[in-house]
Amino acid sequence: MAPLPPAQPPRTLRPVPRQAVRRAFGRTAVRRVTAAALAGAVLALLPQPPRATAAVDPAAVARSGFEERVLFKAAQDPGYACYRIPALVTTVRGTLLAFAEGRKHNCGDATDIDVVLKRSTDGGRTWGPLLVVDAGHGDTHGNPAPVVDRRTGRIVLATTYNKGRPDAGNCDTPCERTPHLQHSDDDGLTWSRPRDLSTTLRPRGWNSWYATGPGHGIQLAHGRHRGRLIVGINAESHDGTRPTANHAALAYSDDSGAHWRLGAVDTHRIGTDGTYRQKPSELTLAERTDDRTDDGSGSGSGSGSGGTVYVGGREQDGTDLGNRDHAVSRDGGGHFAAPFRAVPDLYTPMVQGSVLPLPSGRWLLSAPADPDRRRTMTIRSSYDQGRTWEGVDRGRAVTADWSGYSDMTVVGRADAGLLYEAGKADARDEMRFTRFTEDWLGPHRGPGPTTPDHAPGARGAYVLGGARPVGGRFGGALAFDGTDDAVRLPHRASLPLGEGDFTASLWFRYTATRGEQPLLWMGGVGGAPQVALRGEPGARRITGQITGIVGKGPSRTATVRSAGAYNDGQWHHAALRRADGLLTLTVDGVETSAPDVPGTVSRTSTFGVHLGQKPDSRSHLTGDLDEVRVYRRALSDGELTVLDKTDAALGDAVLRLPLDFA
Repeated sequence: MAPLPPAQPPRTLRPVPRQAVRRAFGRTAVRRVTAAALAGAVLALLPQPPRATAAVDPAAVARSGFEERVLFKAAQDPGYACYRIPALVTTVRGTLLAFAEGRKHNCGDATDIDVVLKRSTDGGRTWGPLLVVDAGHGDTHGNPAPVVDRRTGRIVLATTYNKGRPDAGNCDTPCERTPHLQHSDDDGLTWSRPRDLSTTLRPRGWNSWYATGPGHGIQLAHGRHRGRLIVGINAESHDGTRPTANHAALAYSDDSGAHWRLGAVDTHRIGTDGTYRQKPSELTLAERTDDRTDDGSGSGSGSGSGGTVYVGGREQDGTDLGNRDHAVSRDGGGHFAAPFRAVPDLYTPMVQGSVLPLPSGRWLLSAPADPDRRRTMTIRSSYDQGRTWEGVDRGRAVTADWSGYSDMTVVGRADAGLLYEAGKADARDEMRFTRFTEDWLGPHRGPGPTTPDHAPGARGAYVLGGARPVGGRFGGALAFDGTDDAVRLPHRASLPLGEGDFTASLWFRYTATRGEQPLLWMGGVGGAPQVALRGEPGARRITGQITGIVGKGPSRTATVRSAGAYNDGQWHHAALRRADGLLTLTVDGVETSAPDVPGTVSRTSTFGVHLGQKPDSRSHLTGDLDEVRVYRRALSDGELTVLDKTDAALGDAVLRLPLDFA
């Protein structure tokens, strides 16, 4: 086999005209990234790197409303071992700028990293060669957060630096990281010399971690702060012995990026046991075009004056429920109206995501939909400017592959562009660019069917996928087809079971001989706190399981199993009970117990309650369910006998689903 050709170096950028920079920044020094115009002439004579992707058939794209290509990949763009951390913007000329971290020797977060860029002048159908915007020279230069000034055409790029490592290890804690800023006045072709903004945007106490973005910032288009540029920041503090606080913040500029101020800050203290309520990070921003003054619940009204900043974030390892959280600023990024709060039923793993308002008013969220692992990149929609989001079942999956960080921008008049990490084996394998239409996403659908929940303060539970009514053990029941049928409860504060005793009771009927057959699932999935009751006919058993966590963790799991699968097509009663240091599974009056594990079963995770479905949507029940109940106490043996014989209410249920009709 002939040897591969040598790797092509990144194309050298042309210099920013000094006079353009001096007009906005005085005598700020600017780095010329070519020696002179002669260098450009010489480069023109050299063989140019091939375009990253070939053009696609426009007619085919028009029919499908969807097109995708690999944009960054080590085998495609030599010189880097790995590409991560996407950021995407559209310039005032309609050029797409796709930023990434080019990681030279490995895929570690603190290795030798350059900020790199590709440009497209035809809406993402073809792309130019790889350009180096900011070389790390052995250190870590990353976390790109670009924002476009629509008044001047300038593109401002915020980044974060730290000292690099030769291996794939993380930056030591505390990690000295500093914010920097560049800009381009020629549509991303050339960039100014990075300047350190630490004295302006990094308070002295934010000494353990610091990060800009990643992902695009915004420019306000409405209200009294119209024209303001805003980017997101997250940071941590350290007292010399341990981390003490997490900070989520906004930085803003009112003069096209020449000067910056630190604005809204939300701080969450870290306890001596290492726990904290929330850790909003990797913020994504959008501007609301109404002025409703609600707290995100959807109440209130607006006159359309706009100017409110919506801030969504990744939530990581906090004691609050949910892997996404959000806050708003009503004064142009100067202050948060209230602390961040979790969105417990917006299913994502712990990962960065992106929010994008479309010209139609529909908002999009890009993030993996599996609450346990980074996979299944999905676009979900909001029709009330981020106050509520549609569920995973109504989102549009981009891929079932592993997938991670993402960013979005408007392409052309109304399409969306998505830049995201993905791979068949690892989400860090490559970075893909996707362009799709609003029609591809599907229309806004009205409310789906529900089934009553008779617990105090409960709303109806969502019936998903077409689960159908059948005759039950008592009255009616629901049948699940094993493909996409499920019942999901909307979140409410009474559902998480915490550290205490509980009892889950239900009737089931199935004939499946293989696969995981989820009956009831509360909490997370994988190693997250949870309560699960499922059939495992291949192993000839019914399994009850809880995963609990104390303090900072790690989590521990207790499992109890029956001595049969009960997959004979007849109705059977199952109860899972936590009490007196034991986890007990009872099926048709036959008990099996195992030692309990301490801790809460509902924390540090996206929280959901599902019937007939595993929260990651990778297992579904083929069978029927009836009379599903959960109590925040251990029922007595006598009470379990009552539920085994009748459908008596018993009272004080956390959830009570007779499943009589949908």
